[in-house]
Amino acid sequence: MKKFAPLLFSLVFVCFSCKKTDPEHSISEIGISFEDSLSTQAMDGRLLLMFARDDKTEPRFQINDGPGTQLIYGMNVEGMKPGESLSFDPLSFGYPIASLSDIPPGEYWVQALLHVYETFNLSTGQTVKLPMDNGEGQQWNRSPGNLYSTPRKITVDENGIGTLDISMDQKIPPIEEPEDTEWIKHIRIRSEKLSEFWGRDMYLGAHVLLPKGFKEHPEARYPLMIFHGHFPSDFGGFRTTPPDPGLEPDYSARFDVEGYNILQQQEAYDFYKRWNDPEFPRFLIIEIQHPTPYYDDSYAVNSASQGPYGDAITYELIPFIESQFRGIGEGWSRFLYGGSTGGWEALAVQVKYPDEYNGCFAACPDPIDFRAYCLTNIYEDENAYFYKSDFVDLEVPAHRDYLGQIQGTVRGNNHLELVLGDKSRSGQQWDIWEATYSPQGEDGYPKRIWDKMTGEIDHEVAEYWKENYDLRYILERDWDKLGEKLRGKIHIYCGDMDNYYLNNAVYLMEDFLENTTDPYYEGEVKYGDRAEHCWNGDPELPNHISRLRYNSMYVPKIMERIWKSAPSGADLTSWRYR
Repeated sequence: MKKFAPLLFSLVFVCFSCKKTDPEHSISEIGISFEDSLSTQAMDGRLLLMFARDDKTEPRFQINDGPGTQLIYGMNVEGMKPGESLSFDPLSFGYPIASLSDIPPGEYWVQALLHVYETFNLSTGQTVKLPMDNGEGQQWNRSPGNLYSTPRKITVDENGIGTLDISMDQKIPPIEEPEDTEWIKHIRIRSEKLSEFWGRDMYLGAHVLLPKGFKEHPEARYPLMIFHGHFPSDFGGFRTTPPDPGLEPDYSARFDVEGYNILQQQEAYDFYKRWNDPEFPRFLIIEIQHPTPYYDDSYAVNSASQGPYGDAITYELIPFIESQFRGIGEGWSRFLYGGSTGGWEALAVQVKYPDEYNGCFAACPDPIDFRAYCLTNIYEDENAYFYKSDFVDLEVPAHRDYLGQIQGTVRGNNHLELVLGDKSRSGQQWDIWEATYSPQGEDGYPKRIWDKMTGEIDHEVAEYWKENYDLRYILERDWDKLGEKLRGKIHIYCGDMDNYYLNNAVYLMEDFLENTTDPYYEGEVKYGDRAEHCWNGDPELPNHISRLRYNSMYVPKIMERIWKSAPSGADLTSWRYR
């Protein structure tokens, strides 16, 4: 899951007002324009209007799906010209207060932002308008090229907002590329497969961590560890110096830990020391960049609306990296791991390309059985937002803490996404699942798994999801072909109090794996007692530490797998410098 973490998103229980607009409490006009000094071209995109109670940071950074979110409203614009003023309708849909006309009286800081769309002429024949990633990992409030206004203070009285003119006077600047170091290299390639699909040049990238002795041992060829997850700005969790002296300790509300920034730097330095230990195996480790116009990464599989990212990563990016950095370049020498979104990707890539990889370590994976699509069974339930009842409107939760206290709903999450962008264009969690798993609609955008306003499920779309992306179903359907190829390769870890209820799908997967004996899968499924999201299989350490050790914690299991499964004549010595 997302980047609200790295999704890791925290969710909120919201109530969307359905009351009629009071004519005495209305909006005269809110006009938004942009200065021609920012662009002389007409622009397409999603125009966002935000209100915040305070100025502790800009309103664009106070929008989230947690309890502290501020207000946001959105509308599509096409061909918006410099100096042209566009008006928000008083009934424009928003979050968490549905209508602009219902904003309570008070003082607010107001800001507008245009999330710019580009036009793509797809190889499928459709034309779509989507936000291109610009090196930031699909973050609408930080994407270079987006226009925004300087926040200003206004007063909303009992008669509403009144007349308000906002001029977007700033543009988000480009992001600097990370520089190569002795240990970390950065690569970027044009993908032929993706460029053909999208009708324009499309690129894949990676941050490559080199093993100790790489220069001194030109004869060595190395196994490859592929860390899947959200868009990485650089290789994470690796630093060659101790924590910065005098670093002011901060507090992590997520983990209730003081000085978590210092702990993170110490763990990164400790990994550097382990990486240099004479007994530590020598690998290449990569973190890949594959953002799409829908999200911060592609989910690493082929998709009707996103194109052949699975093939592009497996058959273009991975071989290129291995050729540049002396990888062994054979399926037995490649391993997949990651958590949340990366956990789903690790398992999905292993299942979709069983011969090209030799093991996956999937921590807290996104739903791997759509009978437990979080708390929704997309095949049998009629509605994703409400439990079936004759008399009670009880909303389906989306987020809990380790004690089970509810902090968000599926409806609330999806309505925020609808404000940020229609047609699966929000760049958030539920929309990227849709953009990845759904068939392509006639308009070129993904078909909805459910009505975004009401939550009514489209079971025809659900069947498409089942046949193509329900990993448990696919394994069960194709076990006679996949079983032998996947023996010993599947490892899944999840906390039994996962914040997003992802453990429910893991239970269903475990039922299949453990009760299938022809052949038996010979892997492992483990659970962390009362562990929340991102538990990755360490029974001794808490989440806030073990999540910083992905790059070394699975190495013993990988080494065991290599000794057990490497084919006759495989290179088991050069990368050990023997």
